[in-house]
Amino acid sequence: MSPDAERIRREIQNDPVAPTIAPVGHDVTIVFFSDYQCVYCRKVHPVLTALLDEDRKVKLVHRDWPIFGAASTEAARLAIASRHQGKHAAFNDALMRSQGKLSPEAIRAAAQRAGVDWTRLQADLVRHRAAIDQALRRTGRYAAMLGLTGTPAMLVGNYLIPGAVDLPVMRRAVAMARAQARAAQGATPAR
Repeated sequence: MSPDAERIRREIQNDPVAPTIAPVGHDVTIVFFSDYQCVYCRKVHPVLTALLDEDRKVKLVHRDWPIFGAASTEAARLAIASRHQGKHAAFNDALMRSQGKLSPEAIRAAAQRAGVDWTRLQADLVRHRAAIDQALRRTGRYAAMLGLTGTPAMLVGNYLIPGAVDLPVMRRAVAMARAQARAAQGATPAR
């Protein structure tokens, strides 16, 4: 991988605004490009949840890429803002479990199910709007760089998986990313 490609991959994986689950000692990073109104993203969500439950060495980065309209953008902004009250995981789960198209009422109901303080969420959205909007723009730019045409998509280490996959495929992708990382470490000259 070229130095520029490696730098961009690190930027995609380590955005300070993107909601992230990063266990200590993680050795593989999955970047999940998703939209809360994407039916296939909703199918991948429990796969990623199950993978994180069984493999405590996987880091997950949520790259909200709201491509299905205004409700998707609103949900993405609010989900990112929910990080500031430590509720992203619960709110993300509630949004991903929503049925049908999202509306402002459905988004608020998901926030309520997740235990999100709605008044604080609105204040955090206003306070952090510039950073959140910049993160969404970066995600759109990264998606274009990767040649993505829709959601879901996962970047597992250096491997790009466009579309929905099941748990066995995700396990294999993680194993391949680990093997590639180990091989790269073994090929690194000693200092």
